[in-house]
Amino acid sequence: MYRNFWSIQLPKSFQRVDHRIDRFWALGFLVAALVLFTINLGGVPLRDWDEGTIAQVARNISRSSSWEGWIFPTLSGLPYFNKPPLVHWLIALMYQGVGVNEWATRLPSALLSATSVPLFYGLGLELFRQRLPALFSTLIYLTLLPVVRHGRLAMLDGPVLCFLLLMVLFALKGRRNLVYSLGVGLGLGLIALTKSILALLLGTIALIFLAWDTPRLLKSEYLWMGIILGLTPVTLWYGMQLLHYGNPFLETGLVHQSLSRIWQSVENRSGPPWYYLLEILKLSAPWWLIFIPGLRLAWQNRRWSWGKLVLVWASVYFTAISIMSTKLPWYVLPLYPALALAGGAQLTEFWRAYSQGIPRLKTRFIQTLTGCFCSLALVAWGATFYLAIAQRVSNWMILAVVGSVAVTLTVVSFLFQQGDYQFVGILAWGCYLSLLLLMASPVWVWELEEGFAVKPVAQVLIAHTPVQQPIMTNYPHGRPSLDFYSDRRLIPAKFDQILATWSQYPQPYLLLDPPGLQELEARFPNGVQRLGAAEGWTLVTKSSALSPSGSSSSLWM
Repeated sequence: MYRNFWSIQLPKSFQRVDHRIDRFWALGFLVAALVLFTINLGGVPLRDWDEGTIAQVARNISRSSSWEGWIFPTLSGLPYFNKPPLVHWLIALMYQGVGVNEWATRLPSALLSATSVPLFYGLGLELFRQRLPALFSTLIYLTLLPVVRHGRLAMLDGPVLCFLLLMVLFALKGRRNLVYSLGVGLGLGLIALTKSILALLLGTIALIFLAWDTPRLLKSEYLWMGIILGLTPVTLWYGMQLLHYGNPFLETGLVHQSLSRIWQSVENRSGPPWYYLLEILKLSAPWWLIFIPGLRLAWQNRRWSWGKLVLVWASVYFTAISIMSTKLPWYVLPLYPALALAGGAQLTEFWRAYSQGIPRLKTRFIQTLTGCFCSLALVAWGATFYLAIAQRVSNWMILAVVGSVAVTLTVVSFLFQQGDYQFVGILAWGCYLSLLLLMASPVWVWELEEGFAVKPVAQVLIAHTPVQQPIMTNYPHGRPSLDFYSDRRLIPAKFDQILATWSQYPQPYLLLDPPGLQELEARFPNGVQRLGAAEGWTLVTKSSALSPSGSSSSLWM
């Protein structure tokens, strides 16, 4: 019979004998999460696509003087069917309270993501019924790079994590007191009001777990009453959209933007079935070294509730997103809590074996993990020396981040090989410090390096064009962040379309790169007026154009 850590007497300080200690830990996790999720929150511009789009929709809502603007959100003057508006509403309220800026845009998602950390600790206590695995699981969850980074962005995925953990926590509590199962509907409804169709998948995972672990709960009136009440707001919102827009909302909002992502790639964002496995290995290091044996431990303990939850959550969700045609990096985020639970259980095994001298861990297993930690440490040291010697970084904090990771992995490798249980604390603290340094640096939104800086270009557009003026550009794709900062609509187009617009309208506004500008001026030597330039892009119009206040300012809308 496999022996697990439930049968071992843990140190008294880690047993659940005093709820005041649990509240202390929950408060400590909340403070640590607030620091990590809010530091330098407004220090870098919004990124494309999600942040720029969500910010535009929220700003339109905040400008609305009637309730219709809140119920029927718009983007660039058109109905916004992409996602339900819960997060957009929260950001709009921030705009009305403190003004429109990056900090106000990201704060609602960051606060909800930070709140998910103590929620996760409560979930761990309810699931494991012991403090130590709950602590270790929460430390892993708190220090996962994808969770922290996407939780700080003005996106929907951080809030979804918070609502998901709330739903699962109430489902676990409902096993002891049926009244708590009312809260399952609350979490499910909040997920549906944030990311619509995702609620079906996550709700299904919760029901499968309950059917395996506590089937009597599926007969509870409280559970189904809670689900009905929780889904009522989102049902009413969808009903109002259907009544207001009719078939266009049904085809675009429900089919194209949600269901069709299952069987066809949206915006050419596709990938192989192992796409998310590579994402986990790439962005969750070094914790994936603990996830792998943790999942094996969950299978060996599948008769326990925690093993059942981890297996159902991880297998169903990973399979679902892997077979989807549309692949986006943040789709994997709801999988990380399940992996963190498995990792916390495995760390408890290490802690128990090392602290009490129980010779249960196989030597080959320890040698393999030690070698993996050493390999990651060597990679981190190589990156540190490369960045330092080649001077590839413009900010010392970037070098500090990589150096912190290298030192952490080196110490952990030594302690792990020596059988010292303190490696757990060193690993968690080192990951937290490294993430703190990264989030305090200007590169935590590294996608900004993939395109030109939008703020200087936005200032040019603001200075020389009317508000909400459509501007055609030969940039290959849209820049929602530029649309947000300039409060203008950027329209990507091929050069023949640009020439057609130039000939058709008396006052076109064009944003062109040097080759495009050179070709336009070659075709119209005396007809191009340069209005301003930034980041290699030049805003032009006809030299004999009407003034910006003329009748042509609303063309192309």
